[in-house]
Amino acid sequence: MLPHVNISKQFPDAYKTYIELEKNAVEAAEAAELPRALVELVKIRVSQINGCAFCLRMHARDAVAAGETADRLAVLAAWWESQYFTEQEQAALTLAERITRIGDEHTAPAPEVDVASALTEKQIAAVTWVAITINGWNRIAISSHYPVAP
Repeated sequence: MLPHVNISKQFPDAYKTYIELEKNAVEAAEAAELPRALVELVKIRVSQINGCAFCLRMHARDAVAAGETADRLAVLAAWWESQYFTEQEQAALTLAERITRIGDEHTAPAPEVDVASALTEKQIAAVTWVAITINGWNRIAISSHYPVAP
C-alpha cells in the first residue's frame, strides 16, 4: 500500500504546474473543437481504468453539467458494447484507453475503431493530452489518498 502523503501539499509548486498543464490540455481540446462532454467522457473512462474514485466523482458531475446523460454514463465502462456513442466519441475513447494502457498496447486487444478517420490530427493530439493529464491526476489523487465521501 502507498504511504499516506499528500504530494500536492508537500510540493505545492509542482502541483500548481500540473494544474497549468491540465488547463492547457483542456484549452487544446477546445481549440480542436472537441465538445466539453466528450472531454469529460475521456476523463471518466481513464479514471475508471485507473480506479480513481476522486476523479470519477468530480468528472461525472462535470459531465452532467456539460449535458451528459445518466444512461451514457452508466454504459461508459463498456462503451463498445453499446450504440450510445458517436464515431468521434468511440475514436476518442479508444485513443484514451490506448494511452492509459500504453504498457499493454502491444499485447492487449483493442476495439476496432478507425481513430484517424473519426478525429483530425489536432483532435487526436488534444485527446492524447487530455488522457495524459487525467492519468497524472489519477495518480496524484490515488497516491495522496484524496478523500471521497458522500
